Amino acid sequence: MRKLALSLIVAAVLVGCTEPAEPVQSVDWYKEHATERADRLARCRANPGELSETPNCINAERAESLADAGKRRGLNVQPMTGVKMGGK
Repeated sequence: MRKLALSLIVAAVLVGCTEPAEPVQSVDWYKEHATERADRLARCRANPGELSETPNCINAERAESLADAGKRRGLNVQPMTGVKMGGK
């Protein structure tokens, strides 16, 4: 009985020592907060082994991709028309 009680106390202490989970921000949030997005991406890229698959890193990367896509809209790229395939 003492071993069980001691085990439960040790488990409770260890659970209390863990760091609180940071809130997960959405892609839209990262799109609106460029400074925080840049900070998050710097941390994610500095430690990709542990952080690259976390929700915040994924959302920040997606927001960065969408922000960059918005900047490319000014290129005015037109689809190719009248191109015959097959070389004949």
